[in-house]
Parts: sequence; structure tokens; C-alpha cells
Amino acid sequence: MSRNEEIAILKEIAELLNEGTDSKTVLAGVLKKLLNITGLQTGWIFLLDENGGHQLAANEALPEPLARNHNQRMCNGDCWCVSRYNSGKLNKAVNIIECQRIENVILEKAGDTAGLTHHATVPLRAGNEKFGILNVGSPFKTHFQKDELALLEAVAFQIGTALKRINLTQREQETALISERNRLARDLHDSVNQLLFSLSLTARAGREMTDEEEVKQTFSYIQDLAQDALGEMRALIWQLKPQGLENGIISALTGYAEMLGLTIEVKLTGISSFPEKVEEALWRIGQEALGNCKKHSQTTHVRLFLNRSSDLVIMEVQDQGCGFYYDEKLELPSFGLKNMKARTQSLNGTFLIRSEPGKGTEIRVKIPV
Repeated sequence: MSRNEEIAILKEIAELLNEGTDSKTVLAGVLKKLLNITGLQTGWIFLLDENGGHQLAANEALPEPLARNHNQRMCNGDCWCVSRYNSGKLNKAVNIIECQRIENVILEKAGDTAGLTHHATVPLRAGNEKFGILNVGSPFKTHFQKDELALLEAVAFQIGTALKRINLTQREQETALISERNRLARDLHDSVNQLLFSLSLTARAGREMTDEEEVKQTFSYIQDLAQDALGEMRALIWQLKPQGLENGIISALTGYAEMLGLTIEVKLTGISSFPEKVEEALWRIGQEALGNCKKHSQTTHVRLFLNRSSDLVIMEVQDQGCGFYYDEKLELPSFGLKNMKARTQSLNGTFLIRSEPGKGTEIRVKIPV
């Protein structure tokens, strides 16, 4: 293959990659294009996660035994190329890997591989970031020339760069969505929420200003409707990401405690960043816990401990207030506590309460990351 032919191939693939915004659609398209312009017949792409788990993201012209039952042999089990990738031994195009999946088909006499026995393997990467593996082969082909491997490496780098671009675009979209949710929550709180509150107060005042029973009942009905609508609006705002959390969970909970008139002592250890879902759950659990301190503990001092390791978040909210009798074998005594436990368990976490009369209360939340 001449240099001009290689440049033409890379140009075609680059144009295809630049148009895509969905990784699976892009990978399927570029794999088909690569096989077509190189004359190879079979290919598949694995995407691998941080834990080494692989996902068949694209495939083209797999032999029938490998394609059977929705590509079951490709999706399940391990193989040599995946093992080498996970062990850090697959850093460039490899010529050739005997395929363990194909070999198992032959050993088990599970069907005809149509002469496919080997494949080249190329890691998909962009700089130091790795995304997965590109595998290509053809019937009875047991060797790739040096220029063929160089071309595959160039294509794999293009694919890795495109995957990085797609991932960054998705993160930007998620950030924009969070920003819009924050704006909507602020607007609802500052406008509609205040109007409903004013309507409720006006109806109450109107009821107190009249002596006619029918008019009193009408104002009472309006006030009840306004209170119901206010409750619904607060629930909607609660579902949106609250104002203040954009500055971090510690800042949000500290500000909330101060708003309640509590003195809060904060200790943060480990990593200071949190996944969005975990941070929002901690915020809502922390709000409920601080609210309980204000209403029930008969103290204004509270301690907040937060530890974030690589795989676990632990949050503790403690007070030295009046406490209460709690038996973990019995049902939780309030809706707020049940809500905190439900939020924790929805993220596969554990929720623990320690409390005794006169000895304060501790709420401890553990959430895996």
C-alpha cells in the first residue's frame, strides 16, 4: 500500500469520526469503513472500563459461531487480548494474537469459523487515556505486514481521539444541564414560590378581616389551595439541584446550618470531589439531619465529618443534644429518617443511627463510589 493510499484512508476515516456524536454509532461506522477500504473481512471493538470489564461496542462480519445468540461468545468470558490490555502489556499494534474465543469454537466443534484463526489487536488511546481494543482479521490471514500495523495504529489513535472528544462533549452537555436545573430552581424559588407564599398570607388576612362566615370559608379555601400549591412547588424545587450546591457540599451544608442558626464544626478528609448523584444525596440527607438538630436536639452545636476515599464516601452528622431512645430492630420513628435511609440505599449505601436520651444523636452514611 502506497503512502498516498494510506493518507486517503486516514482522511476518509477522520471525516467519518469528526461527524459522530454517539460512540457506538461512530465505532460501528468506522469499523465498517476500515474493513472496506483495507480489504479485511472481520473486525470487532471492545470498550473497557476502569475495572477491566469489556463491552462489545461494534462488530462486523463475525463468523456464525461468534455471532450466535447475540454475540454471546464475544460478550462473555475473558480472552488474551483483553487480559494483555488490562495488565498493561498491550501498548501498540500486535502481530498476531491467536484468538482464544476462536480457538474455543474450534476445540468445542461449535461451528465453522470460515478460516478465521488469528487477528491483529490495537489499543485505542489518546495520549495517556485508554479506551479499548480494535481487533481485525481475515480468513487464513496469519500475518500483518509492518505497514499494515502502522496504518492500524494510526486509525486506532484517530478512534481514541474521537472517543475522548465525544466523552468531553457529553460532560459539557451534562454540565449545561446542571446549570439550567440550578437556574430553574432559583427562578421557581424567587418568583413562583414567593407569589404563592404571598397569596397564602393575603388569604389569611382576608379571612381575619371579615365577619361573614361564607367569605371566611372562601378565604380559608384559597389559603388551603395556596398552601398545597406551595408544598408542591417546594417538592419540585427539592427535586432540582438546590442553589448553593454548585459551590460544593461543604459550603452548601455550612450555609444551611448557619441559616438555621446552628454552629457547625466541619472536618473534611480525603478527596474533595464527589460524583453528582452522591453529592446531591449527601446534600439532601445533610439538610434533613441538620433540620432535625434544629428542631429536636435542644442544642445549637453540630459536628459534620466527611471522608471521601477512592471507592467510598462517609458522612457523619453528630450533636450532643437531648437524644432519643432508638432501637435499630424497630421501624424508623419519623418520615425524615426514613427518607434519609431510602436515599442512602438507593445508591447501595448503608444508613446508621446512634442515639440515647441525654447522649446526643449521630447519623452515619456510607455510600460506595
